[in-house]
Formats: sequence, C-alpha cells, structure tokens
Amino acid sequence: MFDKGLRTAEPRWISVVFLQGDEALAVLSTIDLRGAIAAIQHLQQWDYGDETVDAALINGYVYDRIPAGRTDRIIEDDGSPYALTYSKQFGYVSLLRRYPDEPEPNLARTPRVASAQLAQSRQPAANWASTQARSSAKSAQAISL
Repeated sequence: MFDKGLRTAEPRWISVVFLQGDEALAVLSTIDLRGAIAAIQHLQQWDYGDETVDAALINGYVYDRIPAGRTDRIIEDDGSPYALTYSKQFGYVSLLRRYPDEPEPNLARTPRVASAQLAQSRQPAANWASTQARSSAKSAQAISL
C-alpha cells in the first residue's frame, strides 16, 4: 500500500579494504595457496560494520558496480556479501561489500510549459519610472568631466 511509489534499488558496493605492495603480496600468496575464498575470509577482519559503511560514504568509496580494470580478477562468494578484486600484475587486492541502497521514490513528472507559451502568458510590467514625475523643462546645461 505505502510502497507503490518506491522502486527497488540495486545494491551498491562499498570498499572495505584496498591493499598494495607487501601487504597485497601476502594476500596474493594466500590466493595461490588456499584460494580466493580464504583470501576473502582473511580480508573480512578489516570490515568494521557501520564504521566501514560511514567511512566509505564519507570518502566516496561507494560504487554502482564492482570497480575493476582489465587485468583484475573478480571473485564473488555466493554465500556472502563480499567480492574480491585483485591484480597480480599490478600487485593489489581489494575487498568490497554489498551495500543495500535505500529505495528511491518514483517522482511524479509534472507537465512542462514551453517557453513560448510562458512568454505569451506574461503581462507587460508597468513602467517603474513614472513619466509624470519627470521635468517638462529641458535643461540646457552641459555636463563635463
């Protein structure tokens, strides 16, 4: 009844952690030795719940889809809200978490009036400078600077 005007929103993705350099190499080794799911489970320790969400929202680390480049591998664990992206070539790993976006109301469209119609409907404004307040005598004085 009340949700007729709401559309369901697609979940967005927030960044939980991004590692590069030596920290990323350790996780990349975990991927090679134990698999991507083990790496996801390891990286979950950096997820602090609402604090992570707030930090991502404040810092702009919220995405409509999983951010990935051409060399990135993307691993999603079907049973969890997490996704792992990594690139061995560039030496980084990133853990993202689904963030359910709030449904947005469907806004009713209002009819737009064409600008030509607006121009025709306007009434000419009264002259703000009254002609009766002007002096009828013309001054013959010259003004110089």
